[in-house]
Amino acid sequence: MKKKFISKIGVLGGTFDPAHIGHLKISIEAKKRYKLKKIIWAVTKKSPFKNKSYLNLKKRIKLAKKISSKNKFIKVKFFENKIKSNKTVNLISHLKKNNKSTEIYFIMGADNLVNFHKWYKWKEIASKSMLLVFNRGKYKTKSLRSITYKKYNNIRLKFVNFKKINISSSKLRNI
Repeated sequence: MKKKFISKIGVLGGTFDPAHIGHLKISIEAKKRYKLKKIIWAVTKKSPFKNKSYLNLKKRIKLAKKISSKNKFIKVKFFENKIKSNKTVNLISHLKKNNKSTEIYFIMGADNLVNFHKWYKWKEIASKSMLLVFNRGKYKTKSLRSITYKKYNNIRLKFVNFKKINISSSKLRNI
């Protein structure tokens, strides 16, 4: 009997306002550690957890493509018009439907894990993807105490200790 080949892809979602070296470093590390074929940077129009974006969508996509251009395994995409949603669960469902033999790795920072249980259909996201959570210094303790970590650690969640890049989109905007 022939063994079915499973492709692995990563999904890093966000506003990328703007994209930066931290996004790039965790993408490279996720690809290497988990043998991911490609990583999709899924740019969203607007975060449901933030008031506004500083750069317009077109500019954010252009900058994300520019910073990731030397890493051909990173694909910058905007799905919201195609899937008629900005919800992570709908993006993952769309990717699974179109790539039946693909395993999805949803990549996020530890800061997002703290309130992940408040995301729309968070349990379904965890059931349809492996959560790769990258350490972000001051959020480590809170994220390791989170509802999602306690429920899914070593089942559908991998906490990645990683030498933190001391940069964030909000820091860049304040320069």
